Amino acid sequence: MRADIEAVVAENARRKALKARWDYSQETGDPHDPGRREECGLWLPVQMLADARYSPSLRPGEMAMLRFRHDFEYWAWRCVRIMDKVSMTEVPFVLNAPQRRLVKELERMRNAGEPLRLIMLKARQWGGSTLIQVYFAWIQIVHRRGWNSLICAHVKDTSATIRGIYSRLLSRYPEEFWEEECKPEFRPFERMTNTRFIPGRECRVTVSSSENQESTRGQDYALAHLSEVAFWKDSPQHNPVDLIRSVTSGIMRKPLSFVALESTANGVGYFFHREWMRACSAEGSDKMPFFVPWFEIGIYAEPVADPEALWDSLDAYERGLWEAHEGVTLEGLRWYHMRRREYEDHRSMMTEFPSTPDEAFATTSRGVFPAAGVARLRRGVRPPLMTGEPFGCRGSVPSDLSAPGFAEDPSGACRIWEPPRPGASYVAAVDIGGRSRGSDWSVIVVIDRRSDRPGEPPEVVAQWRGHIDHDLLAWKAAALAKWYGRALLAVESNTLESDGAGEGPYILSRLSRVYGNLYRRRPGPEGGAGRVGFHTNRSTKHSIIANLIALVREDGYIERDAGACDELGQYEMQDGGGFGARRGCHDDMLMARAIALWVHAEERLTNPPLSRAEIQALRDMCG
Repeated sequence: MRADIEAVVAENARRKALKARWDYSQETGDPHDPGRREECGLWLPVQMLADARYSPSLRPGEMAMLRFRHDFEYWAWRCVRIMDKVSMTEVPFVLNAPQRRLVKELERMRNAGEPLRLIMLKARQWGGSTLIQVYFAWIQIVHRRGWNSLICAHVKDTSATIRGIYSRLLSRYPEEFWEEECKPEFRPFERMTNTRFIPGRECRVTVSSSENQESTRGQDYALAHLSEVAFWKDSPQHNPVDLIRSVTSGIMRKPLSFVALESTANGVGYFFHREWMRACSAEGSDKMPFFVPWFEIGIYAEPVADPEALWDSLDAYERGLWEAHEGVTLEGLRWYHMRRREYEDHRSMMTEFPSTPDEAFATTSRGVFPAAGVARLRRGVRPPLMTGEPFGCRGSVPSDLSAPGFAEDPSGACRIWEPPRPGASYVAAVDIGGRSRGSDWSVIVVIDRRSDRPGEPPEVVAQWRGHIDHDLLAWKAAALAKWYGRALLAVESNTLESDGAGEGPYILSRLSRVYGNLYRRRPGPEGGAGRVGFHTNRSTKHSIIANLIALVREDGYIERDAGACDELGQYEMQDGGGFGARRGCHDDMLMARAIALWVHAEERLTNPPLSRAEIQALRDMCG
């Protein structure tokens, strides 16, 4: 065996030993948990040993009941039975490695007296929803009376299926550990068809769906299991933000309250994705993010007879998994390598069995931009330094633009990440949308060309996005471009040139007289000056998108806006070979950047030099 393979085999043995630390008995407890201490051959929670009711001389039944209060895993093993998916028989609830990792985090919050808040990005076949419901049951059966819970999924049948986990738990609960006079079961509550209650515990469990939001209002919940949130309808009539706010606003931030948002991924830019990104950001949110990669799920592994042959068969991506993730074993790679053959393309495999959250959210094999490149772009996203509006024109009458500037206003549509730099060169691009709410957005983006900083990629420094009359959009773009050192201004001209009423050509003509540094298309064979504006057609669109794909793949520009990253993730190949945004999504920010970065690459640095007075004014503004 080659020396490099011997090193891989040795490392694999070490990794498997680390995984084996999760294979402990729930009866005796986890010996590696620093929150436990050995007592009479058992590894008991330190909180239990500190409980005034604890004594080594307690009778077995009393010891079990006390341990139930402090040791969820022990209670689950003694009192909960589930259907094993492999043997299809009822077995005690023995947690797998991902479930045990999640329980460690939940117990850390519980023992600290914190409210439990979770956002979980699910993979397949590890029992995340089951664990949440069993943990809810532990709180309602062992810890709290009158502690009501809600199960709300994208459709009611899914909610009912999740409650079925709880129904099975109650129907098989050991009688010797049930302290109430009534037997453990769900009973109808009043005349409410969606609500059941547990006699003796006075805990209600309600099921609902995101399509029937009214059924969740006015209820007193302490626990909320919000399932498949990424698939909740997002419309004026069905808004996940409003629904979750109405549910969670009544849940007080107190110990043993629990709000869990969980879902498989369904693309980027939607509510669940935004909440996940917020929880993972440096600022964080009230929810703990939790993700399980495929290689942490025990059933995704196959025996390896010949490590050398397996290693030689792996491609660069698969070997990269080995290098990047300590949890990846040769047995896992063998399973991944063989399962991957079932899929037409690797992106589909990554969607079903993600190694990272970014792979999970890249939910389509028709995606145009590489998920890894988009993920790297997101690292540059940050809040703007200023929000407001550019000025330099009054209404539909442009001024001479001799003193353009920026007025800060929290309600403004323009965001500034970097103000103009003296001596810098810029490109501004305009993608023209509709005037009314609900139509496509109009976008102005400004790119710092970094001409004075060799080797640095261009950077998005400003963006205006909104709905506005086209003439006002033109003057606003001219003012913003002038403020950025007379930036080369490229206006997407399709909409204006095709305006049958003649307003569009008039706007272009007037803009060319007011602002001199406009992008012009290359002149035709007959010569003369090229026409003002960037014309998007089948040929030019393929060119600018191909250029943007390369830039995203090769870290060729710096992005600052999260929404633009979302649009890159939602952009797909369409039937017939074209490109377009996923249904219900937009591509306005994407197209503005595609035009600006294409113009940056194709055009020389043509920004007219600033006057001495303008340079001094910029220096004063930038401090």
